[in-house]
Amino acid sequence: MSGDASAGRAADEAATTERNLVETVNETLAAELRRDDSVRLLGYDIGPIGGVYRTTEGLLEEFGDDRVVDTPLSENGVLGTAVGMAMRGERVIPEIQFMGFFYPAFGQFMYTLAKMHERSGGSVDVPLTVRMVCGGGVKSSEYHSESTETYLVHTPGVRVVYPSGPREAKGLLAASVRHDDPVVFMEHKKLYRTHREPVPDGDYTVSLDDARVAREGEDVTVVTWGAMVRQAEMAADAVDADVEIVDLRTLSPLDVETVLDSVKKTGRCVVFHEARRTLGLGAELTAVINEYAFDRLHAPVQRATGYDVHFPGNQIEDAYLPDAERAQYAIEAVMDYEF
Repeated sequence: MSGDASAGRAADEAATTERNLVETVNETLAAELRRDDSVRLLGYDIGPIGGVYRTTEGLLEEFGDDRVVDTPLSENGVLGTAVGMAMRGERVIPEIQFMGFFYPAFGQFMYTLAKMHERSGGSVDVPLTVRMVCGGGVKSSEYHSESTETYLVHTPGVRVVYPSGPREAKGLLAASVRHDDPVVFMEHKKLYRTHREPVPDGDYTVSLDDARVAREGEDVTVVTWGAMVRQAEMAADAVDADVEIVDLRTLSPLDVETVLDSVKKTGRCVVFHEARRTLGLGAELTAVINEYAFDRLHAPVQRATGYDVHFPGNQIEDAYLPDAERAQYAIEAVMDYEF
């Protein structure tokens, strides 16, 4: 099921340290900078202040301003510069401080980052990992809480990676930086300091092609990713059903096999994501399940998602965000369904 099973077992036996997501990202970036002299970081505020969430704290002091480059406030410039550096053989990690700030750089993303390898006939690699802060739940202001990963997933030529916690983040980030394809690495801000777990101390990577079964069950499958994995676990604890949770980890390419294996086993499925409902990734997952597992379903696939509105002001953010209660309602709906 998961291509990194042997690596996961080895990591389970290795020394670990309790870390949150901020600490894990920081330490993984430092490890990659030490491992490979071609690694460079770019981004607004990543230098002296260590990033708005302190994910790059201390890196300027250790590696210098030729490898930790504090840039002007221009996402378009950051991404365009990073692509040029990657084309010349650097392994670049630009940071987009918030996903809502990414849109001015969408031209560089579409025209250069995503297409350069194909346009060059395969002769030019773009080994670039865009770290992108996303998601709500911390009462940020306007444009700071976007979950529009569908824009990214719809773009061929780019991997989209979305860890659900510190342990996954270490393995996925290291694998992303070492990959020759461009990667967008999503970091949900609510996960930064709300959860700690044992993270392997040594070198550790996770396959960028495989989802993981975060919780095994027999009655219903919940397919989710990022911050919603923990909400799904709380929902699973609250319902009278044996819930299997599939954490996608990589949104593009999708590990369709793991999703279908789980749904064929349970016969029921809920897709649970923070992004808006219409044309969210849940719509694609529902279509794939209907195409390849329709005859195994005991109920229609349910979606528990964000609403089809702009992300609201922080006064009503809690009412907008999907949570364990919304996931629980969807699980109960598929469990109770009768043809």
